Amino acid sequence: MTNSIHIANAKGRDARVGLLPLKAPEGPKLGVPNEHITFARYLAATELTNHDALSKKFGDNYSKQLISGDPEVDIESVGLKIEHTQLVYLDGDKSLLYIEPTFIDLLLNPDGSEKERKTPIDIDENVNAQIPVRFSGRLVPIQDAVRRFAFKRKLQLHHVDGLTFDFLYEMAQELESQNSLMVIGAGDKGNQALIFQANGKPYRGFLQGKTKDKSYQLVLHLSEMELKKPVVVKRTADVGEAV
Repeated sequence: MTNSIHIANAKGRDARVGLLPLKAPEGPKLGVPNEHITFARYLAATELTNHDALSKKFGDNYSKQLISGDPEVDIESVGLKIEHTQLVYLDGDKSLLYIEPTFIDLLLNPDGSEKERKTPIDIDENVNAQIPVRFSGRLVPIQDAVRRFAFKRKLQLHHVDGLTFDFLYEMAQELESQNSLMVIGAGDKGNQALIFQANGKPYRGFLQGKTKDKSYQLVLHLSEMELKKPVVVKRTADVGEAV
């Protein structure tokens, strides 16, 4: 993911500034007071002792074999500590693939049936491109935004020198005075989704500004889902049925 963003303000002046993820508050820690906990992974079963393999091997006698013995336990393997893992691809028969598969985009109908399949198109990131990310001019009141959109991520804009400090401080001050989020986007008109890495997920961007004395905070809220009320369809009465 890119660590900078090329952005233009409401006046059309642009600059490249820093971009970093906001760290979530540290949650409660597992364990007991004054004790350090480490997590480890251990092998529980092998491909010959998992449920699918055993049910295929024993068939109708599967339950009896579990009662009379321990076929699901590989004495020499179970409990081994897993230090490193490696990504592998399997085919439909769970056989190892030695050539990386070709990915396709599969579009489905609402009922789950296949609608279309096509070869994916490589998409470049657009937040640090030659054309800056722009203010769309559309303001969304904060109290409305939290009810209308599901926000997935938050990123913070930060200055890289004195000039960009003034640039971002003025931007934050303006947004704070309006108590709203500014919808920002890529492209000439600022109406395209934001993509932060090659073939990355597109997001809608909402910029929020805060200031305190000589400091500022500019937070970019990212959403990929708008919350809408379900459409209520009135049931029509059948012929001869009382409404």
